[in-house]
Amino acid sequence: MLTMKDIIRDGHPTLREEAQEVKLPLSDEDKETLTKMREFILNSQDEEIAKKYGLRSGVGLAAPQINVSKQMLVVYIPDYGNGRTHDIQLINPKIVSHSVQKGYLPTGEGCLSVDEDIPGLVHRNYRIKVKGYDLSGKEVKLRLRGYPAIVVQHEIDHLKGIMFYDHIDKQNPLTPQKDAIEV
Repeated sequence: MLTMKDIIRDGHPTLREEAQEVKLPLSDEDKETLTKMREFILNSQDEEIAKKYGLRSGVGLAAPQINVSKQMLVVYIPDYGNGRTHDIQLINPKIVSHSVQKGYLPTGEGCLSVDEDIPGLVHRNYRIKVKGYDLSGKEVKLRLRGYPAIVVQHEIDHLKGIMFYDHIDKQNPLTPQKDAIEV
């Protein structure tokens, strides 16, 4: 079981590397890594388990955050009354198209690899189409908008060595861009 001690922190060189593409079909080791990553996210959202093991709550995790420099990510966003749970495991994800419209979280973004609170708005594409592969090696195409789109973009950034705070406008960190949608 992964715990917070397995999550590398800001400043670790792996977080700034471009992650390697994963060879398909997936090796048993890669399947196990993805499964453990998903389990961590689910455990982090379970109040009892999170408290018992000292887990910070998260909705996404990229392999570089556990010091595995491979293009793999997981996202688990429970149904918040909108009738849809997003349970995503992606290998070699690529954003194939996106909206011009930007979206942002009014409280800013956080990250399991960043311990301190970094104030500032992170503007991302409001809608995206993503292509990648699932655990069985089958091609997956997803159309996401709003919060799930923001979370997936955050995780894909980890695969490119980009941290969320790299997107914050240093001059006006709390000013929304013109026409951006608050998510």
